[in-house]
Amino acid sequence: MSGTDADVVVVGLGAWGACALWQLAGRGVRVIGVEQYGLANAHGSSHGESRMFRTACLEHPGLVPLARRSRQLWQELERETGTHLLDPTGAMLIGPPDGRIVGGALRAAREHGLDIEVLDRRELHRRAPAHQALAPGDVGVVEPAGGLTLPEMTIRAAVGAARAAGAGVLTDTRVTALELTATGVEVHTAAGRVLRAGQAVVTAGPWLGRLVPSLPLEVVRMPTTWFTPAKADERFTLRRLPVFMRELAGGDVIWGHGVLPGGIELKLGLEDGGRHFATVDPDTVERSVSPADWSVLARHLADAVPGAGQAPSRAVANIYARTPDGQFVVGRPGGDPRLLVAGGCSSHGFKHSTGIGEAVADLALGKEPAVPLGFTDPDRFKRDVRGRQ
Repeated sequence: MSGTDADVVVVGLGAWGACALWQLAGRGVRVIGVEQYGLANAHGSSHGESRMFRTACLEHPGLVPLARRSRQLWQELERETGTHLLDPTGAMLIGPPDGRIVGGALRAAREHGLDIEVLDRRELHRRAPAHQALAPGDVGVVEPAGGLTLPEMTIRAAVGAARAAGAGVLTDTRVTALELTATGVEVHTAAGRVLRAGQAVVTAGPWLGRLVPSLPLEVVRMPTTWFTPAKADERFTLRRLPVFMRELAGGDVIWGHGVLPGGIELKLGLEDGGRHFATVDPDTVERSVSPADWSVLARHLADAVPGAGQAPSRAVANIYARTPDGQFVVGRPGGDPRLLVAGGCSSHGFKHSTGIGEAVADLALGKEPAVPLGFTDPDRFKRDVRGRQ
C-alpha cells in the first residue's frame, strides 16, 4: 500500500506479538513491530525464565490442536534460529480424577487421542516424591510431550528471525492510540510519531483493553515466586519434580517445577482461580512484593511440597489480561479489516504463542487459520449480551 510505513503494524512484542511478527515477516509482509519497553521485559506476562508446555489442555478442547501445532512451530523456530527454546521434560497434572485439572486433562486426552499415562497415588508418590499429603483418590496424568518453554529466549529468537526476514522493530515506543482511517490505521506513539499501515495487529497483553476498549478485559496481578531449599535434595531436581499443576483439597491449584540444571531454585506458584489475586491498572500496579503475596502459597507448600522453603528466595509481580470466560480473544472485532487483536491470555496462553503467531498471520492475510479458533472470536461477548436481553 503506497503512502504507508508498513502493510501491518504489530503493537506489543510479548510472546504472541513476537511470534506474529516472525510469521508475518517470514511471508514477505512489510511489517513493523512496536514495543513500549525493551524486548523480553518483565512488565507484562511474557517473562519468568520458564513456562509449562502441555497439549492436554483442560481449558478448552479446541486448544489441543493449537498446542500441537505450537509445538511444531516451536521446533521450527529452534531450527531457524539455532536456539534451544523447548525442553521436553514431560508434564504432570495431579488431583482427583473428576477435578478441574485432572478431569479436564483426561477429557482432552480422550477426545484427541493424546499420549498420556495415568498414575495411581502410590506410583505418583514413587515417581515424584516431593509431592506429599496426596489425597487418597489423587492420580497423576503424565504427558511425555509436555515440558518447559523459555519465554525471554523465545521472544528474542522470534524477533531476531523477524528482523532477519526484513521486519522493522521499534522498542521503548509506547502506543497511545489507534485511529482507524478510510485507508487503514494510524498508530500514534507517545513521542508524537504516527505509523500508517493497512492494518494493526494488537497483541498488547495487559494493555490490550486500553487500545481496544470494546473488549471486556481485566488485568490480574499474579506474583511469581522461586524457592531455595535449605539443602540440595534429589526430590527437587527437574527429573524428579517435572513441571506440574496440582489441585488441592478445597480447590486451590499450585504449579511449578524442580530445579533447572545448574540452578538452585524451585519455581512454585499459586493459580488464581478468581479467588486470590487482585485486578489492577497495568500502569499503576504495585511491582514490589511482600509476604502477603505468597502467604496462601506458603501454607499450601508446607504440606504439599515440604522442604521447599518457608519464604521465596525471589519474587516478581506478573500481570496478565483475563476475559470473562477465561478464553482468548483472537480475531477482528466487528469484522473490521483494519484491526486484528490477539490477547486475553488468562494465564494459560504462553504455551500457544507460536501457534497464535501463525494464526494471526493467516488472519492478517485473509486466510483461514490452520487450526480452527472460532471459540476465540472477540465478538462472542456481544452475542452473549444480546442473548440475555
